[in-house]
Amino acid sequence: MNTRASHLRERNLRTLAGLAALFLLPLVTAFFTYYGSLWRPARRLNHGVLITPARPLPPIRLPQPGGAAAAHGAPFRGTWSLVYVGNGACDSACRQALYVMRQTRLALNDDMRRLQRVFLASGGCCARELLGPEQAGLEILDAAGPADVALLREFPSEGREHSLFVVDPLGNLMMSYDARGDPHGLLEDLKKLLKLSHIG
Repeated sequence: MNTRASHLRERNLRTLAGLAALFLLPLVTAFFTYYGSLWRPARRLNHGVLITPARPLPPIRLPQPGGAAAAHGAPFRGTWSLVYVGNGACDSACRQALYVMRQTRLALNDDMRRLQRVFLASGGCCARELLGPEQAGLEILDAAGPADVALLREFPSEGREHSLFVVDPLGNLMMSYDARGDPHGLLEDLKKLLKLSHIG
């Protein structure tokens, strides 16, 4: 009788241990996989370089080519902006960046009206052909004056000739992208930002 009870107790303990393992094994495996550095999920959800903290751009009035007043006094307020900073003569790197800006905005479809393209000319403003039909709608602003140094200083200078910058509707510089990279990353990030944003 005692042998039978002992056998029954052992069987019950084995069943209980099996059920505990069934529930605990996935948790233990996940713990050791993550903290044991065997594998970690990617922390980076965005494709560009996040500028932290975001840099508020000074709300200065920039003239358009030829000295005409800009259409609005605060060029980075009220809408999302994709910005390129470079010499107004616009070399091949500049033209590539402007092309990526244009194609990315077009790929946003209905949301493209929420994004403006801005070319900040830091000198030599500006190549006449930039105003042609190929870059229709591009906002070109002359930022070569002595008062514009504070604005240009907010944009990282390293690799700037190949960089595109995202500015939010509150005028905060928040991300940068390498225009030579895969533009689909920029497009994906902009789609997410526009979807989550209730402003601009």
